[in-house]
Amino acid sequence: MNKPSQRTAADMAPEQKVKFYQKGTFTVGNRLVDADSRNVQSSMDRSNAITSGHRACQGCGEALGARYALDTAMRVTGGKMMAANATGCLEVFTTPYPETSWQMPWMHSLFGNAPAVASGMQAAMKAKGKTDTRIIAQGGDGGTVDIGFGCLSGMFERNDDVLYICYDNEAYMNTGVQRSGATPGGARTATTMPTDADHPGNVFGTGKNLPRIAMAHNIPYVATASVAYLQDLEAKVEKAMSFKGARYIHVYVPCPLGWGCASNATISLARLVVETGMFPLFEAEHGAVTSTRPIRQRVPIEQYLKPQRRFAHLFKSPQGQEAIEKLQAMCDRNIKDYDLLRETEETPA
Repeated sequence: MNKPSQRTAADMAPEQKVKFYQKGTFTVGNRLVDADSRNVQSSMDRSNAITSGHRACQGCGEALGARYALDTAMRVTGGKMMAANATGCLEVFTTPYPETSWQMPWMHSLFGNAPAVASGMQAAMKAKGKTDTRIIAQGGDGGTVDIGFGCLSGMFERNDDVLYICYDNEAYMNTGVQRSGATPGGARTATTMPTDADHPGNVFGTGKNLPRIAMAHNIPYVATASVAYLQDLEAKVEKAMSFKGARYIHVYVPCPLGWGCASNATISLARLVVETGMFPLFEAEHGAVTSTRPIRQRVPIEQYLKPQRRFAHLFKSPQGQEAIEKLQAMCDRNIKDYDLLRETEETPA
């Protein structure tokens, strides 16, 4: 006959009180508040484009950006969507053969032809009469700004009904942190070593501004976003899906491994790049800017550069200081061009 279990002192301890989260903070969701006041991220019924078990690095901004962007697209389309994914980090860490983390129809393209593949997928759905199935193409800055640039321009020029999302971590991270057309001036990569005293890091005057190039195609919708502002990202994806034709969203996604920053600094850096003016957040329709996100509290570019080892050499020489001044001048120009201060903040000393 079994003996009755003995209750320990711990078993008899008083129950702990439930601690309620503070409402009004920057937390992404809270299931303890009224349902009408919750963020979409807190819903148990939210979409799940990328499931757990992928192999992204700790603090990967691209994994976060892709999850929230495609979750939103799945929600607004009722799950009637497909994605073409260029070769790169996002493809590698989500689909190590024979596994996949994607919970949606997903196709791996080559490094440079994701826009063309997506255009073909859209044409196939149209031929089948499935016009309510929407198509998304996505890739990193290497596959977008450089290798896939021709295919992307063609997709824009034809105004194919595809949303292209670029996750920009400013280098070819998957293949060893080589410079891309999105690498900022002064940054150190495997192919822009700071050995030239006159030009420490990546040279200035190179690269491409893809959002502006997309606008020059006069496509229906272009936007920039940052993973520090997830609700802004979701709102822009939802708005993009309300348009027909070619659309483009450029998402800023820090890379702790390639940038030499702490894995818990992803969100702070993604916020600092906006608050400095280096990466303005805006929307554009048919070639014209329609809205910008003002800077809440302007900070000098040094605050953004110092936590990253890829910029550490700039603080060690007069030439590096000149590079910092050039980067600050770029921030100042963005702030003026996009009216980011709204005359509410004074220029810092």
